[in-house]
This record gives sequence, structure tokens and C-alpha cells, in this order.
Amino acid sequence: MSEVSVSGHTDDLWQLCVDHLAQELPEQQFNTWIRPLVVVIAADLSKATVQVGNRFKLDWVRAQYAARIAALLELVSGQRIPIELALAPREAATRSEPLVRKFDSAAGIPEQASTVAAAEDAAGSAFKNRLNSALTFDTLIEGTANRMGRAAALHVASSLGQLYNPLFIYGGVGLGKTHLMHAIGNKLMADNPSAKVLYIHAEQFVSDVVKAYQRKTFDEFKERYHSLDLLLIDDVQFLANKDRTQEEFFNAFEALLTKKSHIVMTSDTYPKGLTDIHERLVSRFDSGLTVAIEPPELEMRVAILIRKADVEGAVMPEEVAFFVAKNVRSNVRELEGALRKILAYSRFNHKEISIQLAREALRDLLSIQNRQISVENIQKTVADYYKIKVADMYSKKRPASIARPRQIAMYLAKELTQKSLPEIGELFGGRDHTTVLHAVRKMAAERQLMTELNQQLHVLEQTLKG
Repeated sequence: MSEVSVSGHTDDLWQLCVDHLAQELPEQQFNTWIRPLVVVIAADLSKATVQVGNRFKLDWVRAQYAARIAALLELVSGQRIPIELALAPREAATRSEPLVRKFDSAAGIPEQASTVAAAEDAAGSAFKNRLNSALTFDTLIEGTANRMGRAAALHVASSLGQLYNPLFIYGGVGLGKTHLMHAIGNKLMADNPSAKVLYIHAEQFVSDVVKAYQRKTFDEFKERYHSLDLLLIDDVQFLANKDRTQEEFFNAFEALLTKKSHIVMTSDTYPKGLTDIHERLVSRFDSGLTVAIEPPELEMRVAILIRKADVEGAVMPEEVAFFVAKNVRSNVRELEGALRKILAYSRFNHKEISIQLAREALRDLLSIQNRQISVENIQKTVADYYKIKVADMYSKKRPASIARPRQIAMYLAKELTQKSLPEIGELFGGRDHTTVLHAVRKMAAERQLMTELNQQLHVLEQTLKG
């Protein structure tokens, strides 16, 4: 990250730090420890006060993150800013509880290490649905990448307990899976305020099983989970290797389906791709509807940038949005990070948003992109993966064992490089641009329908991106 000159807007300094930490940390760590922090930076940059929800969290943030926060503040401001940790006013404390774990080797499940967190949990045991009211269908940008998932989610929200039960949504980090789940819950609550809805991360379910196991309160645990109308559970891959937790989740799953309640889950892979999850659970996950959320296409990325800039009170010119969207392809979270860097750079330097300003604000990102992926590298990677010769990519041979990998390589070349269709065709043995377009459209359509192909493409994309 490059240094920027500071001329006001000290809260933007913290936002730049947050963006950097969002890229460094796993999503659950970031959401639990960093997102809830309130940071107040003095106008003269003499001090940054980090407000934390309780004493336990304060000690944990000081031990695990304070040094990194201080280093990032110095990086983005160009000078050292001493940081001070303090307890936030009680009403500002967040509801999310930390999960600090050690393992009970006999039980094979994690133990809760903090009696402070347990005491707070007991004090706040009233039912909370944990929904984020800002994440609705109205605030979700629709595109080819999420159209099927959005349609299925809308159906679930409108016809609870009927088709698509369970609904299993999978895809990479930052593509909007969690947004879809909250949108389902928020629509159901708007239509039926008395419905019992719960959104949780899979780690919270693990924590709840642990507490029930330790306190022998499984009756209360079952009453909470088995009585729901809608259970929204994020990142079910975190249940891997936790036998007791998987058993309790299976019991809850069966109880909810029996009473015609609905279950919606997300994961980073499709059900049969999950590892160290009991086969009977995988079978249940796969028994409803499974939909993939893909990285957003160019037009969708442009729409996201313009909408989010508007929410921030800024105007993002369309040509700038296209420039950013062409260079930030992987997920919505990275798009948001790029947008915030541009907005902060514009404010710090008192300059209008333009392509040149965006190029300056994102120069580190662009230099990485420019070194990254070539069509030649894509051809070699795909050829290795499907065990054909690189020369087959340029040849006129047409058996399916060669033609299909060639089409996949063309699709990836269009998705991961800046090359035009004619340029890609030339690099594939002088083929016409219409041949490339056919391959791109065919793979994009089949990816939506064929789980195995989608997983293969995901592996290839991750390999190429390093």
C-alpha cells in the first residue's frame, strides 16, 4: 500500500487500515475482531483511540492485532500514530461474542476458554435473530453471477418450508453468499414478524454445542435450534472434524425438516466437495437445491462500484468504474476495497475522481495484476490439468478430449486477461473471434449447470491467481 498525504478525513485513515486487514485476515476473524472496532483518530494525528466492547476483547485485540494496526496506521498516514485501547461505552458494545478455543482431546470438540464471554452470553440469552438489516434483496446487485442464487433465495423467503429445502449456496470468498442469506431472513421477517429466524456462522454453532456440553443444557440448546422457522448457517465447512457438533447439527437438521422449517447454508465448495463431514450430513446437504455464486461479470462489477460509491456520497464516473472493474475481477470485497482507496485518495489529495486518479490510488494492485496472468500461462496450466499437450491448444484437432480443454482455456483467457477476442483467437492457432466467443459463452452457461465443471474451473482459477 502506498503512502498518502493527509489533509483531513482522519476516519478514512482507519478505513484504509480496515481494507488492508480485510485482505489479510480470514473472514470470520475479520468480522469478529476488526469490523466491530470503533477507532477515533485525533485531528493532529497525535493519538488513535481503539474502542473495544469488553475487557476480554480488549486484551485479545491488544495481544493479537494492536501492533499490526499501529503499523498500518503509520503506513497510510506517513507518520507514527500512538494507539491507545479503551473500553467502548456499554451501549456501543457489539453483540458478537469471541470464540477462543482449546481442544478437548477426549471429546474431539473445542472448549470455550473465556468465562467472561460465557457470562456475557448467559446474560444476553434472549432470542436474537442476528440479521443485518442492511443486507436485503434491494441492496443486492443482480447479475449473471448470482441470478440463479437470488431467484432461489427469493423463492425460499416467499415459500418457507416448501421447495429448495435445504438451500445450499456455495462459492468463493466475498461473492455475496452471506448477503443472500441475510436477504432471505430480512424478507421473511418483513412479511412475518413473528417468525423465528436465526443467522449464525458455523463456528457459533460449534460454540453453542460446546457450552451445552459443558453445562449439560442440551434441552435448552434443542429448544433454541429445533423450534426455528428458518435457520441460516454460514460456512458449514467449519463443522469439519467436529463429530459431536456434526451429530447435533444432524439432529437439528432432521427436526427442522420434519416441522417444515427451512434451512439455508453456505460453503466454499459444493456438498460432495466437503471434507471430514459425515456422509449422512453431506447427503442431507445435497438433497435440496445447490446453487453456485460466481465472481461478478464486468457489467455487474461496474454496477456494484457505481451503487456503492453513491452510498458513500460520491459520484463514480462510468469510465472510471469500467477501468476499476476491468482490473479488479475476483470478488465484491476487493471491489469495495479498491473503491475506498480511490475515495480516500481523492479526499486526501483534493482531486476529482478520474481514471488517472484511480490509476494512482491502485498502483500497487495494478502492478501486481500486470505481472500476473498471460494466455500462454493459461494454456500451459489447462493442458497440464487435462493431461494434453500445449501444442494441442493451437492445433486443428477436434476430438472432445482436446476441444473441451481448448474451449476452457479460451474462456479463462477472456475472464482473466485483458486480451480481446481476436487477440485470444490469434494465440489459439489463428482462430476466428467468433470461435472464441462461442467457447466463452458455452463454458459460462455450462458452468452454471454442471457442478463438476464449475469446480474444475474454480481450481484452475485459483491455480492461475496463485
